[in-house]
Amino acid sequence: MVPVVTESSLLLLTPITIRKTNFDTRVKPWRTRAYLPNEELLVREVTKASEEWGVFQVVNHGIPEELMRQLQVVGKQFFDLPEAEKEAVAKEEDFEGYKRNYLEGIKAWDEHLFHRLSPPSIINYKYWPKNPPQYREVNEEYTRHMKKLTEKILGWLSEGLGLHRVALTQSLGGEMAEYVIRVNYYPPSPKSELALGAAVHTDIGAITLLVPSEVPGLQVFKDEQWLDVKYINSAVVVIIGDQLMRMSNGRYKNVVHRATFDKENLRISWPVFVAPRGDLLVGPFPELTGEENPPKFESVVYKDYLHQTIKSWTLDKLPLY
Repeated sequence: MVPVVTESSLLLLTPITIRKTNFDTRVKPWRTRAYLPNEELLVREVTKASEEWGVFQVVNHGIPEELMRQLQVVGKQFFDLPEAEKEAVAKEEDFEGYKRNYLEGIKAWDEHLFHRLSPPSIINYKYWPKNPPQYREVNEEYTRHMKKLTEKILGWLSEGLGLHRVALTQSLGGEMAEYVIRVNYYPPSPKSELALGAAVHTDIGAITLLVPSEVPGLQVFKDEQWLDVKYINSAVVVIIGDQLMRMSNGRYKNVVHRATFDKENLRISWPVFVAPRGDLLVGPFPELTGEENPPKFESVVYKDYLHQTIKSWTLDKLPLY
C-alpha cells in the first residue's frame, strides 16, 4: 500500500490506502509511540517508503488548500480556452510550451503545458499563459511553497541516509536546482483500456511532486502488479526519480509508473519535476560506498544523462501523468 506521511503534532498516520483494480486494501490509522520526536518519525516513514516503494503521499504539508485549488482552477481555465489562444504559448524547439497530440490508437487527445518554475534565471515567461490573468501569480506563489516542501522532504531523505540534512539539496544545486511543471489534460477516452501499458517509465530527475485531480490514473508497479494510487484530498504524491536512486547508491527506489485514461471523466494532473543543475556531476555519495558496498552507478554529468535517456526513449515510453 502506497504510504501516506503526515506532519501532525498528534503523531498520527492517516490511512494508507491504495486501490487495485476491483479491489481495495486499507490499513487503519495507528498512533506512534509517544516518546518518538515528530521529526524522527517523519524521517523514518519517508525513508522506509522511499526504500520499499519509491512513492508516497504527503498530507499536512503546509501548502494552503486554497492555493492548490487555485492552481487547479487556472490550469483548467487555460485548457478551456479556444485553441488559438492556447497556441500563443505553443511549444517551439525547446520542451517548454503548449502541445496537443492526437493519439491515434485510442482516439484521444493528449494536451499539456510545460514550463520552468525556478530558478528565476531559467524562466521564460513567454511560455506562461497570460490568460487566465491570475495564472502567473498563482504559479509563482505555488512554486514558493513547493520549494519549501521539496527541501523539507530532501532533508528527511538525507538524514535517512545518515547524511547531513542539506546533503541532497546541495547535490542538486541548492537554489539553482531546476523546477519544471507539466500540466496534463486528458479528456475522456472511450478506448481508455488501450492506453494500459503505455508510458511505463521512471522519472529522469531527482524527485517529482504531483498534485492529482479526483479522477485516478497514476499507477505504480510493485510485487509484479500494477496498483492505482488512490486520490486523497489535498495530498501531494511524491515520486523518487533516477537521480535520488543513483545518489543513494540504490537505497531509494526510482519507482516504475504509468498513467491511464478514463472513459467518462476528464483527468488533469500537475507534476513538478525537480532536477539537478545540468552541469552537475551526479552519482553515489562517497559516504554510502566502500569495499563492502561498491558504487552501483557511474557518476555522470546530469545533462549528459538526460540527453542519453531521452534519446533512448521510444514513442510508447513517453511519460504521461
